[in-house]
Amino acid sequence: MAASDQTEYESAGNCWDNSPMERFFRSLKNEWIPVTGYTSFSDAAWAITDYIVGYYSALRPHEYNGGLPPNESENRYWKNSNAVASFS
Repeated sequence: MAASDQTEYESAGNCWDNSPMERFFRSLKNEWIPVTGYTSFSDAAWAITDYIVGYYSALRPHEYNGGLPPNESENRYWKNSNAVASFS
């Protein structure tokens, strides 16, 4: 890849920028996946699901959310937002 091609993908505000997913996978690899890997596909699937649902979204603080886990940040957002319509 030429240097000019690389900067195209790294520019701020670019809709093709994949940095959030790259950051997620870096966290997954550094925080959860054992150095020796997993013994089976099912072990990997279970452990990675546990990381995403049980830790990353529920417990792990995120700087972007002011130190809150994503689930807590979303709960606060919906609690503090004004409903557009009421279905009753």
